[in-house]
Amino acid sequence: MADAGHRGSGGRAPVRPGVRAWLDSIPLTARMIFYAIFFLTGVLVGLPYLAYQIDVHLPACRVDIGVFRYVGVAVFVLFFVIYARGSYTLTRLGRGAYVEFDPPKEFVATGPFCWCRNPIAGSVVGMILGEALAFSSVGIFLLFLVAIPLAHLQVVLLEEPLLERRFGSAYNDYRARVPRWFPRPPGNEGAR
Repeated sequence: MADAGHRGSGGRAPVRPGVRAWLDSIPLTARMIFYAIFFLTGVLVGLPYLAYQIDVHLPACRVDIGVFRYVGVAVFVLFFVIYARGSYTLTRLGRGAYVEFDPPKEFVATGPFCWCRNPIAGSVVGMILGEALAFSSVGIFLLFLVAIPLAHLQVVLLEEPLLERRFGSAYNDYRARVPRWFPRPPGNEGAR
């Protein structure tokens, strides 16, 4: 998922003109609801369910963390709030969806995006960690461990080059002052 917007048609992910027009004919709110439901159901229900099967079929691997499961619920809720805030900010201010085939039209560097460049992708990985703890699941924890490098590769190999093409020096300036993953209060220039 993209964490910033779009400027001009030259930087868009390749979408056929007819498909672009069709997507633009659908109200943004409807597209966002569809993307959120489809994506979150797959990533936060489908994949964890499959990963949980490790716990079901290999009970010897199961580790019960007891009351610390509530920490997982809190972690999940915290990252869900960050995800929702980031998605809302990007959609409202970016005037578009947050998926590469239907990106926002404007660059967004406010709200959660002034703390780190990838609050949406980072919060999805954080929600998976919350699920692993809440369900006391080794399988879902393994999914979390796999999600970390996959999210990083998606950002580095796909998203950042597309954003650089869309926004040029504005994105490069943003990238120089805002860390990729680990949040830092705005205005604290320093290590990435």
